[in-house]
Amino acid sequence: MVSRVIPVDVFDLVVFGATGDLSRRKILPGLFHRFSVGQMPAEARIIGAARSDMTDAAFRDTLRQSLIEHAPQIAGDSDLLERFLGQIHYVCVDATGDKGWERLAQLMRPEAVRAFYLSVAPSLFGNIAARLTAHGIATPQSRIVVEKPFGHDLATAKALNADLRRSFEEHQIYRIDHYLGKETVQNLMALRFANALWEPLWNATHIDHVQITVAESLGVQGRGEYYDRSGAMRDMVQNHLMQLLCLTAMEPPSKFQPSSVRDEKLKVIEALEPVAQSNIVRGRYRGQNGTGGYLDHVGNPKSRTESFVALKVNIGNWRWAGTPFYLRTGKKLRARTSEIAVVFRDPPHMIFPDMANRRGNAMIIRLQPDEGITLRNTIKEPGPGGFRLAEVNLDMTFADLLEEHSEPQDAYERLIMDVIRGDQTLFMRGDEVEAAWAWADPIIDGWEDAALAPAPYDPGSSGPEDALMLLHRDGRRWREIG
Repeated sequence: MVSRVIPVDVFDLVVFGATGDLSRRKILPGLFHRFSVGQMPAEARIIGAARSDMTDAAFRDTLRQSLIEHAPQIAGDSDLLERFLGQIHYVCVDATGDKGWERLAQLMRPEAVRAFYLSVAPSLFGNIAARLTAHGIATPQSRIVVEKPFGHDLATAKALNADLRRSFEEHQIYRIDHYLGKETVQNLMALRFANALWEPLWNATHIDHVQITVAESLGVQGRGEYYDRSGAMRDMVQNHLMQLLCLTAMEPPSKFQPSSVRDEKLKVIEALEPVAQSNIVRGRYRGQNGTGGYLDHVGNPKSRTESFVALKVNIGNWRWAGTPFYLRTGKKLRARTSEIAVVFRDPPHMIFPDMANRRGNAMIIRLQPDEGITLRNTIKEPGPGGFRLAEVNLDMTFADLLEEHSEPQDAYERLIMDVIRGDQTLFMRGDEVEAAWAWADPIIDGWEDAALAPAPYDPGSSGPEDALMLLHRDGRRWREIG
């Protein structure tokens, strides 16, 4: 089965921070892939904008090397590569001054959709937004895309939203979270709301608990200074894991349209109960076998920042009362994996005696590395050796549904094309971001008041022992990482 490619309107996309790492690794290779499958019209124009002073030709040469490195499967087609580069332009722009803005305005076409991707530090969002408006580059139909972090706490998130709203309306602002562009995340909504089989079971009556895990095998080398200012709670839980929680727990929207979907996500965040410190575990990986630990990688021996966090979260509404959500994320863990595990309750009366090691029915929604959905069922073990139970998986791996020559979209590809279409369904609204910070801030403040260092854990493990106890004391256990 080959995915149907839906063309988009002619557009002018300006990528601020075009010489940066995210642009080179994800944004521009993603656009190249969309071009290769015919989704980008030949009249589309991509304009790189950054502080470096270079010509169009010099920027194209730099981009050519990035595409060969980060999109080698299609960059080998030299004709395709050169045609894509022919749609690339470059402008040297000063985000805090006047240089380059008139030149950028001259490149804008009145008939094209205008989108501005801010792959820059959040401190520059307000400056760029104001200059786009002041120089007549942004129109009422333009769209602006901003990357996380969306603030450091509630106060800074409100200030950031205010900066953007001085120049753009809320319906023009696209706060991007690449987790929402993953195929499996979108299929979670289809699974729940397009099938009569699951929605009647999707509640506290039938679901025992939910585990959301985002584990990374790498440490913070190379970004230690940034990470030490945020930590796992700010970097992952407040945004990525919160979005996964919302899509898992939300009520069915009245319509599949941006405002309805985002209204229901906001209701979940507003229903989150305060989390006691006894239901939170913080950890930090230590050095092992001559390799540096977290403190070595951030260069701050006095740091109290966590590289791992696990929480038990409760949602105070009728659907989920009594069903906890366990969240965990961390660096330097056993494997790189992201999943949502929906664990169903046991039957009210079990007639089979061979149940001592049974893990129970569960739906495992895998986000990475192999996107797909697994349904764990209990059956009779085949053979004549008596009536023994066994657990088997019904597995749907998305790679198996595609032809060999077809590849699933990277999350950034899907989300950028949604910006051009004007579809905000998979983007966060300003009040949603602020509500998430309002829930997270008291948790973080409690750590700072206590002045406690996170518990150490070994690289390649599942995190601190206390994280295991978080579930064990409830008679549950985490799924294995990896």
